[in-house]
Amino acid sequence: EVQLVESGGGLVQAGGSLRLSCVASGFTFDDYAIGWFRQAPGKEREGVSCISSADGGTYYLDSVKGRFTISSDDARNTVTLQMNSLKPDDTAVYYCAAKWRQCSAHDYPYDYWGQGTQVTVSS
Repeated sequence: EVQLVESGGGLVQAGGSLRLSCVASGFTFDDYAIGWFRQAPGKEREGVSCISSADGGTYYLDSVKGRFTISSDDARNTVTLQMNSLKPDDTAVYYCAAKWRQCSAHDYPYDYWGQGTQVTVSS
């Protein structure tokens, strides 16, 4: 059974940091890309970042470049999103998702999704 389990969300003041983790199981981690998406109330889901264990590629949404860092621990089937200098606009439910091989900024190619974790940034 494929599972993606997110953790690390919470409430933080603007300028603070959070670290999100996504633990994957049930598929060959080395063949997949893991993406982080977020969805705020009333807004469309958007791709935040992605890392591929298959080809080493990464992706960052322009608005998070320089503030967020994605990393992968292949031995633990875990992808971490370190979020620094958080802004109220970063408030959303964050989801991790998996797709075959290469990263994509779009959500439709992703086959597997986690349940999401809430990130709230107060001003």
